[in-house]
Amino acid sequence: MNRIMVSTSSDGFLRRICLAVGADGVQRLDVTSPGDFARLMVELLTGEPPDVLVFGPGVTTRAALTLAAHLDERHPATAVVLATGVGPDEWLEAMRVGIRDVVAPDADIADLRAVLERASATAAIRRQKMGAVDGGPRLGRVIPVASPKGGCGKTTVATNLAVGLARVAPHETVIVDLDLQFGDVATALQLTPAQGLADALHARNLDAMTLKTFLTPHPSGLYALCAPDSPAYADSITGDDVARLVTLLAEQFRYVVIDTAPGLSEHTLAVLDQSSDAVMVGGMDVPSIRGLAKELGILRQLGFDRLARHVVLNFADRRSGLTVKDVETVIGTAVDISLPRSKVVPLSTNRGVPLLQAGSRDQVAKQLHRLVARLQTRPAKPATPAAPAAKPKAWSR
Repeated sequence: MNRIMVSTSSDGFLRRICLAVGADGVQRLDVTSPGDFARLMVELLTGEPPDVLVFGPGVTTRAALTLAAHLDERHPATAVVLATGVGPDEWLEAMRVGIRDVVAPDADIADLRAVLERASATAAIRRQKMGAVDGGPRLGRVIPVASPKGGCGKTTVATNLAVGLARVAPHETVIVDLDLQFGDVATALQLTPAQGLADALHARNLDAMTLKTFLTPHPSGLYALCAPDSPAYADSITGDDVARLVTLLAEQFRYVVIDTAPGLSEHTLAVLDQSSDAVMVGGMDVPSIRGLAKELGILRQLGFDRLARHVVLNFADRRSGLTVKDVETVIGTAVDISLPRSKVVPLSTNRGVPLLQAGSRDQVAKQLHRLVARLQTRPAKPATPAAPAAKPKAWSR
């Protein structure tokens, strides 16, 4: 736990704070008169600020909000918690002046501990951002996996890529199922999530700490944020919601793999805006190849040339009457990874165990390892959002 300063005139409240987080690192500032509050303001704004500041009984809500506003401007890394009793009309103002959390003055010790742990984590994240080089935080690598049509094996590629990256960076890799209507990541990974993406986006005051409670762990060391159970939730999730979610995940994870819906929806475009890479998946049939060519062309028109593209050709089979060279001619770019047709893939899918989790030595697994290596070796950089002149809201499937 970080350094916590408690401003209160209540011995009982301070005692419960110490029981919740331990007495070490907890400092008390008595506030029993206007002069004490003025002294507190000077000390906080001119001295070394605490990681977490708690306003408890004895401090008026108005005084706490005033000081919080000044503190947010001068020392934004400090997380402020309000425990003075807040009315419904003061909630919004508390959030606007930078209050991190609000808790009842008589909350039990377990609730106090949870609130202070969240505040402490927020303070650590803010310090990390402020101390980051190159003018901004070091964000994890956002890797959308996209395809123009369904049935191309996109989810198979996405889940294997995520499992492969999790072996490189265990507990630092997350996969997001952004196929909001018919996502299959949970099935492909044999997971039964208690909560998922829709729950996270509908949560109040979602931040990097609370977001983790909506993730489902996988035995490989991967975390998954699974699609909603009902397609109806898709209509309530906007591109801005998705952009905010991706930012939070990129602040916490080294790799953020996103299994998108087929086509270029508003949600997929929001993800691409924050990405440095894009894995484009197509099947070895004429409709899929033509769709892939169109999708690549649209991305160029929308200003996404900055993305490092990784083109994956699935079901590669000469017996289809096409060659990889034929595909490259149509799409106008090289195929980076060719996944041959194999009997082990449907078996892996039906079992819910990705090939890279099972340790398969099949040729498909070897090519998937190549894809993981491509994404692993190039150093991650903070994504710079594209700024196309005129971007449509969404391209239909």
